[in-house]
Amino acid sequence: MKKLLFITMSGLLLGAWGCKKDSEFLDIPPIQIVPNEVAFSDPALVLSILGDLYNRQVDFTSLDGYSDGTPGWRTFTDFSESFPSENGSNYIVQRTGWGYGEWATWDYAYIRDLNLFIQRDSAATQLTESDKSRFLAEARFLRANYYFELVKRMGGVPLITNPLQYDYKGDATSLQVPRAKESEVYDFIISEAEAIKDKLPADANVKSRASKAAALAMEARAALYAASIAKYGANTPQVSLPGGEVGIPATMANGYYTTALKAAQEIINGNAGPYQLYKVLPDLSDNFAAIFLDKSSVNQESIFIEDFKVGGRTHGFTVNDQPFSISDENGSSDAGRLNPSLNLVQSFERLDNTYVPIQTTDVSGNPVYYADQLDAFAARDARLAGTVLLPNGLFKGKRVDIWAGYQLADGSIISSDNYVNQKPLPGTTNPVQVVGSDGTVNGLEARSQSGFYIRKYLDPTIGSGRRGRGSEVAFIRYRYAEVLLNAAEAAFELGQPAVAAGYMNQVRARAGLTTPLAVTDITFDRIVHERRVELAFEGHILFDMKRWRIAHIVWDGTPMTKADLVSNIGKATKRNTQPWGLWSYKYYNPGNPNNGKWIFKEVLPAVVTGANRFQFGNYYSTINDNIRAANPKIVRQPNQ
Repeated sequence: MKKLLFITMSGLLLGAWGCKKDSEFLDIPPIQIVPNEVAFSDPALVLSILGDLYNRQVDFTSLDGYSDGTPGWRTFTDFSESFPSENGSNYIVQRTGWGYGEWATWDYAYIRDLNLFIQRDSAATQLTESDKSRFLAEARFLRANYYFELVKRMGGVPLITNPLQYDYKGDATSLQVPRAKESEVYDFIISEAEAIKDKLPADANVKSRASKAAALAMEARAALYAASIAKYGANTPQVSLPGGEVGIPATMANGYYTTALKAAQEIINGNAGPYQLYKVLPDLSDNFAAIFLDKSSVNQESIFIEDFKVGGRTHGFTVNDQPFSISDENGSSDAGRLNPSLNLVQSFERLDNTYVPIQTTDVSGNPVYYADQLDAFAARDARLAGTVLLPNGLFKGKRVDIWAGYQLADGSIISSDNYVNQKPLPGTTNPVQVVGSDGTVNGLEARSQSGFYIRKYLDPTIGSGRRGRGSEVAFIRYRYAEVLLNAAEAAFELGQPAVAAGYMNQVRARAGLTTPLAVTDITFDRIVHERRVELAFEGHILFDMKRWRIAHIVWDGTPMTKADLVSNIGKATKRNTQPWGLWSYKYYNPGNPNNGKWIFKEVLPAVVTGANRFQFGNYYSTINDNIRAANPKIVRQPNQ
């Protein structure tokens, strides 16, 4: 009986082999059942199988959640970087900590499918050597990249590189593979990247398939993770296992940092293609936002992306997170869900390289009055307005309408539970709008409750915010700016602060920070800060805090006071347990020179009743009881 290969395509790409652009390679029509020997004789069929394997790659964050039910926007609403404006998601800001099973993945069916693909592609006799070589390198990249996702969540896992076969004789011990050391999994990822990098195209226009730069970017990031776990793991000796399944010896740190720097510099030096920072639009904030929107060949910053396409697979990020008043769904309750926190907003520096909170009062404690809401955020890192949609900010040519009410001269406030419920102001009889159509109102979902909306990934294309259409904005898994920051961190840790400063200053200059950091400015705090603001909402913060072993310090379970909020900005270990908001009010005092101006107040939304608490047992996700029962060689995670 012939072996059959099952292909379940959900994606987008190519109707014929090699004749369409890379971003369309997943547009292959579904094929139900194909004999194995037939599938691996036709490059178009092989590509369709590979397309399915690409679609099954795992990321911590997700833009999806519209077409296939994945979490989508909720994956961004945690760690006090943002607030979830949806009543069904209030638990995110009401729990006091995370369960040990959070963030876990253990998809060995996927690894088996990748191993089968590698085996069958290697044995194929009717493919050209160039096709076989590229397909094989792509599958090895996907396997290594998934092992990276495994190790950064689970620590050392069974390293299986061949499809295991059960003999149906009742003895499954041959299938029971023990966990490898955490360092061995990282070594595997690094060695795979080195083995395949020259078999992949050194082409900056290849983005949704593996390229040489994608392999090197994976290697640099993985080596950086391993290095920092080795170095900073000394601060948490209890987060380890005696067999090395969790924890990496400190003596290995410099070797990994050296590998990370070397891999990143191969990209930086142009050996993998002409990658560069995106510098296209004159407005630096618009330019930063456009990095995540522009899929044309002009964008040489994105290295490896998860692509989407109208007419194929789209996502609902814009549907869920567009401003309520500018929604394509005409004020849909699906809108406005992801609200960046003041915690994050104030972390963006001023253009003089200083950390200061948004000024709400003067030295005497009196309110500061602003003629325009946006004036409160002036002279700051351009990445702020490129990442966050600020009060009175522009989206689709319209101004977002975020304010909390009128403040009177006596300090009292006139507001409403919804912008449509109008009230007269003192001395008048005609009812007027007394709160923004986009919030802020405590507990009113789909409106901003932090005073901000997300801008990064938000699609301005007309119709992209409709449920029946969705957006085709890509999710960038690896990009050049991160490569520069990875190189900077590795160089810093290797005692090369001048090299680190050079790479960091490139990223910062693109954001309008034109006073370069000096060599003496490069500190661990600066490294942490730069990643936070550049890579916000890209899925890094959890794993960065874990690998630096400061997650239990930053998220210590203690509620935040206003003093906590506005102090120690820019410090890596600053407490960040609750998402605060910044609410703006119109000042109403006819005849006063400040009448009609804006004031701001720091507010903890009433829904926020929990405080993030990261325990030592959260550094590695639980390997559940069913897995360990089926394989007694799997040792339990520490501190659980």
